[in-house]
Amino acid sequence: MNPSLERVSIAGPAGELQTVVEDPGTAATRYAVVCHPHPLFGGTMDNKVVTTIVRALNQAGIATLRFNFRGVGSSAGVFDQGAGETDDADAVASWGAQRWPGRPLVLAGFSFGAAIALRLAQRRLPQHLITVAPAIALFDASAMPVPRCPWLVIQGDADDVVDPRAVIHWVEGLDPKPQLTLLPGVGHFFHGRLQELRDAVFDAIRSG
Repeated sequence: MNPSLERVSIAGPAGELQTVVEDPGTAATRYAVVCHPHPLFGGTMDNKVVTTIVRALNQAGIATLRFNFRGVGSSAGVFDQGAGETDDADAVASWGAQRWPGRPLVLAGFSFGAAIALRLAQRRLPQHLITVAPAIALFDASAMPVPRCPWLVIQGDADDVVDPRAVIHWVEGLDPKPQLTLLPGVGHFFHGRLQELRDAVFDAIRSG
């Protein structure tokens, strides 16, 4: 399956947001917004973990929107410590709701993007939430309500950017607990292990 790829510009709160739409076509029943890692550390919508998540979602019959946060690539604006980036993701989700009326929303993200997806899940009611190596040190995770949807957390136990012990401790303290997939020997950027990431996302979204 080769989803159609379309490059669009979406109006965001700080200006236009550079976005890629990938749509499997008539079989698609949901749409997903996928958020990239930290803008100040080279994160973009073309990050290989982000595109791997997108491929898994497309394979599962879900149309996807990946986009550059404000100040990244040709997206307007400047970095806003996560608050503005959550607004950006919200604007992209609204655009998707107009593009595909009635389709349920899936939210996904990697690292900083996982934190943004989790924040946005507080505003919206996604059908599914996928957070890969969530950068929980960037926000007060303990004070955030648990999203009311199936939720997958994927974490490598050799991550040298996001402390896997902190993520495990955080997940264990949640009620209800999200599904935690812990990948042994996997670092933050999933070098050489992207297929395992893709399989974990695909399996969860198909069963969720």
